[in-house]
Amino acid sequence: MAYIDALGIEHQPYPEARIVSLVPSITELLCDLGLAGQVVGRTGFCIHPWDVVQSIPKVGGTKDVNLDKIRKLAPTHVVLNIDENEKPTADALAAFVPNIVVTHPMRPRDNLELARLMGGIFCRARPAAEWCAAFETEYALLQAAPKGPPQKMLYCIWQDPWMTISQDTYIARMLEEIGWSVPDLGAARYPEFRWSSELIAGIDGVLLSSEPYRFTEAHADVLERQIGKPVLLVDGEMMSWYGSRSLQGLKYLRELAQR
Repeated sequence: MAYIDALGIEHQPYPEARIVSLVPSITELLCDLGLAGQVVGRTGFCIHPWDVVQSIPKVGGTKDVNLDKIRKLAPTHVVLNIDENEKPTADALAAFVPNIVVTHPMRPRDNLELARLMGGIFCRARPAAEWCAAFETEYALLQAAPKGPPQKMLYCIWQDPWMTISQDTYIARMLEEIGWSVPDLGAARYPEFRWSSELIAGIDGVLLSSEPYRFTEAHADVLERQIGKPVLLVDGEMMSWYGSRSLQGLKYLRELAQR
């Protein structure tokens, strides 16, 4: 049986795979599927599960990958993501890695396909199916949970310059699950913006993410006083990490809706 990745490439089951994961959230998923022993390389941002990944060699970051380190690890597969990793990196890896697996979850339920893809290629179909069942249970609880009125929320990921997310992102689709939307601030997936009275008037509140910029409660308190709208600090991992963390993310969304 063949498994199809985000670029439409077919991959066959490969039980003896040597895997380099350049996607932090997928590194966590691979470990949770029982594949930690076959993950031979990871990025420095692959920090979950902490006690497991410490023994896995680092090969740089998601954007500044060390190709020589990967070459020495002799992987049979490298797992990439369209948002996390750059195409020139993928092209360079394809010159010496037999299998490049590209992922691109765009909405919460895409995690089911992601788990099946990883479980299928790397011969962990049963734990992947069990994970999918747990996801369906948590997703059903989210759908059944009471939700408040629709809210327009500005989700901030950086300051100096201030940056937010577009409607065409995984985070925005997560927020849609509880009836929240983000403003349209241009064609970029992660647009820069400036604070203005017009912008503030068009939103119900602001969400400050704990990553990639490390916003804190202190930032939230200051900004709330400045703009006169509710400002919440949110856990960026819960909102943006697909794979294993999305299970906790669905529960986190239920709690966020009540706030």
